[in-house]
Amino acid sequence: MRTEAQAVVIGGGLIGCSILYHLTKLGWTDVVLLERDELTSGSTWHAAAGIHGLHDSANISRLQHYTMNLYNSLEEETGQSCGVFQPGSLYLAQTQERVHQLKLQEAKAKLYGMDFSEISRERAEELHPLVNFDGIKCIMWEPSGGNVDPSGVTNAYAAGARQKGAEIHRFTPVTATEAQPDGSWIVRTPKGDIKTPWVINAAGLWGREVAAMAGIELPLQPTEHQYFVTETIPEIAAIDRRLPSVADRDGEYYMRQEGKGLLIGAYEKDMRFWAENGTPLDFAHDLFADDLDRIEENIM
Repeated sequence: MRTEAQAVVIGGGLIGCSILYHLTKLGWTDVVLLERDELTSGSTWHAAAGIHGLHDSANISRLQHYTMNLYNSLEEETGQSCGVFQPGSLYLAQTQERVHQLKLQEAKAKLYGMDFSEISRERAEELHPLVNFDGIKCIMWEPSGGNVDPSGVTNAYAAGARQKGAEIHRFTPVTATEAQPDGSWIVRTPKGDIKTPWVINAAGLWGREVAAMAGIELPLQPTEHQYFVTETIPEIAAIDRRLPSVADRDGEYYMRQEGKGLLIGAYEKDMRFWAENGTPLDFAHDLFADDLDRIEENIM
């Protein structure tokens, strides 16, 4: 492992590997990523992994649109599949406030040259014949929406970064970050120390703990999140194409095809904090106990 580097990225999830990859694209080839476990072993592995181009924030919209366009070229560059599915996305509004929000996003899409527009209920039923659109006041359609395989994307970023000279060290937890008088940092690990002018905290669920090593208190609090995947649904198995994803912010649920079934998740009103006193260092590919009663209101 290098003893010096231009930058050290702490955290080997999708964001950490993306940062590493983009640093190498900018010519920073003497960079290192340190991951305490396996790549994707935090929130990345647990993600439902929907992709969409528009957000209420203009800057995040630009970032998401760029990322959606990047995935296909990333596959070609690295030979690593990102598991990209883009059957389109439907966005539903049950209230006038949500209609207004979606109309604003439609206008923003025109400004950015993105494809996002209102469609009729009849067209929506053609696109997704299993959705009941009763009570929906507005339906927007984004043809390029869909989902990816978060592990595939992470490994594609990692492969692209390695090709340009970056180092990635798995099972290498950071035990301390120590500021030096010259403004640089010493990043300490069980496998050796690295001196660097830049330390990037991309530790996700462990972001608080990494920040605390540098004397910084980050106001981050993980919460539990419930989604479930169904078994094969005959109606989906009988359709010879992939169904679009659906997002209903008023109902606070999202839904997409997974195999020949559905993945359905909710942003439950009865939210529960998790790991308030510190994220366990041995948490990786674990799952919370099922508590689907909490999201019944969202999905019924």
